[in-house]
Amino acid sequence: MKLNAEEKAMLAGELGPVRKIAIEHQIKVGEFFGAEDLVPVSQAHIMADTESLGEAGVAWLEMLAKHSSKERVVRIPTITDPRGTDFNKAKELGQTETMLSLERRAIAAFVKMGISMTDTCINYQTIMAPVFGEHVAFGDTGVVIYSNSICGARSNFEGGPSALSAGLTGRTPRYGYHLDTHRQPTHRFRVSWTPTSLNEWGALGGLIGRKSGNYWSVPVIEGIEGHPGSDSLKHFGAAMASFGSSALFHILGITPEAIHARDLKFDHLPVIDVTQADVMALQKSYRVSDEIDVVVFSAPQLSLLEMKSVAELCAGKKFRKPLLAVTSPQVKPDSDRMGYTELIESAGGSVFAGMCFYQSYAREIAEANGWKRLATNSAKMVNILGGYGYTPILASMEDCVRAAETGSLA
Repeated sequence: MKLNAEEKAMLAGELGPVRKIAIEHQIKVGEFFGAEDLVPVSQAHIMADTESLGEAGVAWLEMLAKHSSKERVVRIPTITDPRGTDFNKAKELGQTETMLSLERRAIAAFVKMGISMTDTCINYQTIMAPVFGEHVAFGDTGVVIYSNSICGARSNFEGGPSALSAGLTGRTPRYGYHLDTHRQPTHRFRVSWTPTSLNEWGALGGLIGRKSGNYWSVPVIEGIEGHPGSDSLKHFGAAMASFGSSALFHILGITPEAIHARDLKFDHLPVIDVTQADVMALQKSYRVSDEIDVVVFSAPQLSLLEMKSVAELCAGKKFRKPLLAVTSPQVKPDSDRMGYTELIESAGGSVFAGMCFYQSYAREIAEANGWKRLATNSAKMVNILGGYGYTPILASMEDCVRAAETGSLA
């Protein structure tokens, strides 16, 4: 790979051993993907939940954090994905002291490296959305697909060590979605129906992701009416990334690189028609039971407007089944201030902040609480939780709240 003078100095260890480790890692990644050089990035977002890190990963972070502040501190704004717990409510979930101890150690190491503990997968709704053409190094798949598609920024899916390396060097290997050649459509979908609820948007994204099939596929979608809001496209993209590993999509007339059809080359692509019946079939495939054990709103974390919607549905209700609403640490204070948290918790629900349900030892939580049948309006989460031993059920927000009250979706 071509390196400039500063990058060569990092590789030679002249800026300390931590930056040397970081750039060596990036060169290996870049060479694997055929990158010719490194591109400067303005932000990094690290996925580093302790369920994934484990003891070895946390010990590695602690090793890096032991170096001098000059050597260990990140060079660009670097933020974190959801953590593995909300310390204020860990006991409610049945999380153990071993889990919490690992979290505290990871957080301490991150803080020593100058990383901002934002603990969110909706940083584009709460911290600082990237702008058109901005090169960033983001981790969470939902963050990446939203930033690429809706904001017009440029990022690959950065694994935890890669995003941390980007924070330490201010660079990332220039391959994949940093290049114009990978941002052109590879699949053409024509939709004959526009979703109206978040679960439907997620199901549509999941279906297109499943049909697209791999990380390098870029769907272009025709036929969407109106202008979907941020929450709708959040669920749409997160599900597409989950079902299909997709990192970028275009919606004609809506997303910035597809405002004009002439800007994209897709006329040669065969049309794949998607109907309402196709989307409903995917949703129904997860409706294997009416009885539920728990309702979870998470993945992605809820925006303030989603919190408002949940709260309004909870008003005056008394739940028979647990209802968990998971949001970001930035949204939670506003939810408290505006009375949304109180409405949800007065009905018997619980509001969690700074974690994401499936990154929080979901299997162990299920065993501790006797949960198996989980209802949610997140298509991304139903795609994931089957692997954790749950029977996930996809339903509307209204039906999920009603199920928490009655114990059944029927």
